[in-house]
Formats: sequence, structure tokens, C-alpha cells
Amino acid sequence: MSKTSFQTKALTKVYTSGETQIHALRGVDIEIPSGEIVVLLGPSGSGKSTFLNIIGGLDQATSGHVHFRGRDLATYSSRELTYFRRENIGFVFQAYNLVPSLTALENVALVTEISPNPLDPMEALDAVGLKDRANHFPSQMSGGEQQRAAIARALAKRPEVLLCDEPTGALDSETGIVVLKAILAVNQKYKTTCIIITHNASIAQLAHRVIHFADGNVAHIELNEVRKSPDEISW
Repeated sequence: MSKTSFQTKALTKVYTSGETQIHALRGVDIEIPSGEIVVLLGPSGSGKSTFLNIIGGLDQATSGHVHFRGRDLATYSSRELTYFRRENIGFVFQAYNLVPSLTALENVALVTEISPNPLDPMEALDAVGLKDRANHFPSQMSGGEQQRAAIARALAKRPEVLLCDEPTGALDSETGIVVLKAILAVNQKYKTTCIIITHNASIAQLAHRVIHFADGNVAHIELNEVRKSPDEISW
């Protein structure tokens, strides 16, 4: 694919705690093509979540560059960064973060009110197989259904990129497969770039490319010539 969603150059992040410095990222160079499913693998503390937070505009790098559509995020004003997150990025976390007092449909509709070109909330729910649960509250849904509602909420903004931090981490394997199918459906139908952090190496078999993190840097990158479906992977 010719278009590039993100390109990072010499990206570093240093956290200071008293006299101690923690180097979360140590000069990361990555290019992520548009429309791909990308899996980030690596042990805890290897820099995956820090990287995701920086390219998503939730955190700032200590040095280096993050280019989105060719423009460096460091040049964005605070207002532009807010619009970048609102209009271009969808976030899915291990915690579903649904509003308990709202139905699935109402949770999804929340983001469409602040998005310039949103999907119809029901279409977003249908994309993740939850149309028949639209009027259910989170307490009436399983963990997998709640996670799919969270994906639908992120999708409803019609983002260019979906950033997923351990989206199946709190789920059993059977439910996790259903959630992964929802992410793949979003990628295939809307050509959304999906970047997934996981500790489960099996999920890497679904990706176009797998980026292995170690000690704050990229250890190596794999390209999958043959990708498996969620039903084919062994957990």
C-alpha cells in the first residue's frame, strides 16, 4: 500500500522520577502503511503502550518526530491536536469505558455528536455484530459485547486509524475471537488502519505486519504473506 498513516523518526520518551530516568522509547523508526492491521508485540515495559499513546496524541515524545499524513504532530497546536484525536483516531482499551446509564446505541451516539462526518450509530453497531443489542445497557451485555460496543463507538467517528490497547486482554479465548472478528470487519469494510497491542503472540497471525518491541526499541518487523482468520489461530 502506498499511503502512509504514521511515520516515526528517532522517537524517544524519557520519564523522570526523582533522580531516576526511565527510557520508555529509545529512537523508534517505524512506517505504518494505511489500511493495514498492525500488531505490536513485546513484554511489559518494552514501549508498546508509550508508542501508541504518542502516535495517538495522548502523550508527547521527548525527542524525535511523528508524522501523520506527512505532518509532524509536534507542529500541531493544542487545538489542532484535539481535532486530530477527535477526527482521525479511534481508541479501544482493555477497559470498555462505556457509560453504564446509556444503552449501547446511546454510547455510540455520544461520539457522533462531536464528529464532522460520523457513521450512523446503528451502522457502527451492525459492523461489529451488535445491532440486536442496541437497546441493552452495559450491565445487560457480556464482556465481549461491551468490547464490541466500545469498538463501534470508536468506529462511529469514522477514524482513519483505530488504536487498540489489549482489546482482548480481559476476555476468554472464545470471546476474544469474536472481538478480533469485529476489528477485522472494520478494517475490511472501512479500510481503517488498525494498530493492536497484545501480549498474545497468536494474534500476530491476523496482521499484515508485526512489530516486535524490546527495551524501548523495535527489535524486528515481520510481514505476513499468509494471514490467518480468527477461527484458525490457536490461543
